[in-house]
Amino acid sequence: MTSPQFNHGAHEVLDVHEVLSCSVGALNKYTMLRSKVQDPELLDILNRQYAFMVQEYNTTVDCFKSGKDPAFPTKSYMMKQDNEFIYGLEAKQPTKPIQTETEINDEIISGFMLGAHKSGAALKTYAALEATNPVVRRVLADSVPNCIEMAYEISIYQNKHRYYQVPQLSEADMQMMQQCYAPATQTIPQ
Repeated sequence: MTSPQFNHGAHEVLDVHEVLSCSVGALNKYTMLRSKVQDPELLDILNRQYAFMVQEYNTTVDCFKSGKDPAFPTKSYMMKQDNEFIYGLEAKQPTKPIQTETEINDEIISGFMLGAHKSGAALKTYAALEATNPVVRRVLADSVPNCIEMAYEISIYQNKHRYYQVPQLSEADMQMMQQCYAPATQTIPQ
């Protein structure tokens, strides 16, 4: 019988290493960008997310090293704002890469934050699918919804400031797309 500490397959070890490296990178970005944030609302989101991400990182490290239940279990991230989106497009200047560090603004910072959560969700999902240690698999799987929630929080912030615009189909096209599918029957074919 393998001890819990070494109850990991090779894919799992490499994937969790990638997840933890991504987490460190995200936390480092948050730290580097904190002093450049102008909007108090974005700074509040950044600080709350950073604190949550540190705890989740420590939980993952704990169970990965021990193979056992972590001292602090995975929690659920709860955003503060509502989930109202502004639909439609407005004309704005085309986006292009910045030329100097002084051009870093809240739009760019929130974009980095969103990207970190998208990467984290994908890597954690992939790693959870390869995990052989049941505790590590559960911790990774439980943390994916947190990445989704934090990304959603940032996308709402970006949308409110028109950094992230959401085009919408006409009502007729939307209705047509919604009517393309019907419920499945419960009968199993013989």
